[in-house]
Amino acid sequence: MPRRILIILAHPDPEPGRFCRALADAYREGAESAGHSVRQIDLATLEIPILRSQEDFLHGNLPASLEEASAALVEAEHIVLIFPLWLGTMPALLKAFLEQTIRPGLAFLYGAGPAGTPKPALAGRSARIVVTMGMPALAYRLWFRSHGIACLRRNILNFVGIKPVRETLFGQVESIGKDRRDRWLAAMRKLGTSGI
Repeated sequence: MPRRILIILAHPDPEPGRFCRALADAYREGAESAGHSVRQIDLATLEIPILRSQEDFLHGNLPASLEEASAALVEAEHIVLIFPLWLGTMPALLKAFLEQTIRPGLAFLYGAGPAGTPKPALAGRSARIVVTMGMPALAYRLWFRSHGIACLRRNILNFVGIKPVRETLFGQVESIGKDRRDRWLAAMRKLGTSGI
């Protein structure tokens, strides 16, 4: 069944040769070939101001530069976040984007849940986190316990109701050959075709 898919390309470097860009393109190609409706947001091309106060987070207006991206997030049934691992977690650009778009009134409602807890406003959506890294992916999972990704999944995506959240990790991206890269791109096309 066709889905509305949003791909968020969160590599801060707009350089066209970045592997994250190739992964996003492969996923999009697979999804479009299967009849899914796909929108792609490239964070490197957006003006994303940093939140500097609780007042701004709670009561500030969404920046005009992010209105279209925020609407795409609300309309999506499945969200694909693609980024490189920087200092064990997401790049600051993605964190700034999420702080602006995952805020009260847009992604959750303060005090609207049971016993006054926040109520998720993005329930019914699923997500896939796709991460590239220099270290082996297995080392990140076992030794570091995927802490940066776990925080994104649990404290941000699950908090606003996005479940399930699946993960795809690509390790040692700077030292592997063309054959492995091609296999990874084929795997991303297959995920896109399935819309998961």
